[in-house]
Amino acid sequence: MKIALGIVLALIIIVGVVFMSGLVYVISETQQVVITQFGEPIGNPITIAGLHFKIPLIQQAHYFDKRLLETDGEPNQIPTKDKKYLWVDTTARWRIADALKLLQAVRGESGAHQKLDDIINSATRNAISTHALIEVVRDSNRIIEAGENNKGVIVTDEALKRIGTGREKIEGIILEQAKELAPDYGIELVDVRIKRLNYIETVRKSVYQRMITERNRAAEKFRSEGEGKRAEIDGKREKELKLITSEAYKKAQGVKGKADAEATKIYAAAYSRDPEFYSLIKTLETYQKTIDEGTTLILTTDDDYYRYLKGVGSPDSK
Repeated sequence: MKIALGIVLALIIIVGVVFMSGLVYVISETQQVVITQFGEPIGNPITIAGLHFKIPLIQQAHYFDKRLLETDGEPNQIPTKDKKYLWVDTTARWRIADALKLLQAVRGESGAHQKLDDIINSATRNAISTHALIEVVRDSNRIIEAGENNKGVIVTDEALKRIGTGREKIEGIILEQAKELAPDYGIELVDVRIKRLNYIETVRKSVYQRMITERNRAAEKFRSEGEGKRAEIDGKREKELKLITSEAYKKAQGVKGKADAEATKIYAAAYSRDPEFYSLIKTLETYQKTIDEGTTLILTTDDDYYRYLKGVGSPDSK
């Protein structure tokens, strides 16, 4: 039992000494290693995961990542072709394609990040400075097509300019230019994107004011169109109202005329059948309209107005 324990302890000590001496080093699945001897690289990068051996104290292992890496550079102030300054913030995806070349050129990943930032910034400046602002900001001509197909869409004069390149293609130009230099440092550049665009502070206020002016102009246009539509609706309503009123008046006059004719016909028939009765009725109607409780009449005995009153109470009137 003591012998077995001693053997285990001896093995542990030996393994510890081996690792501490630097004889053995371990590479994971996500790593690659370049071995240097007295500061000079020896052989090709080692990319196979597992245990590997090197000469202790003389040789040194330099680890590099095999995975896809990212870099976010500092925003840069860049002028466009039409002299409008922008803050441009880019991001990139890359991997170490040749660890040996990267070690020789920039000594490590931190140096690779710095060198890659320089390459991308230079390519970004070249691409943006040769294109107008509208090309950098927009990807397509959808806003123009919307304005052409829908008259209610308000777009600015600047937005009405058609683009020939667009932001996505400019990002492609940046990637292609940067790809030409990146392999010199053992870097494989996979993608470059413009993460953010913004006006510089001195220009931003004037841009915002222009946006406000455009929105006010659009609002005024909508209000003007609304007022015109309201006037059109009011005119149509007045016209329809007058037409309806005219038709109703015409119809009412027709009904009234027909009723008057019918009444006249009835009056005429009644008058022809008993003229004396008709005369009595009309006289009574006249009395009703002209005499009230406070009316005083002074009549002669032979007055037509008094003719029926004079007969009231006489033997002939019974």
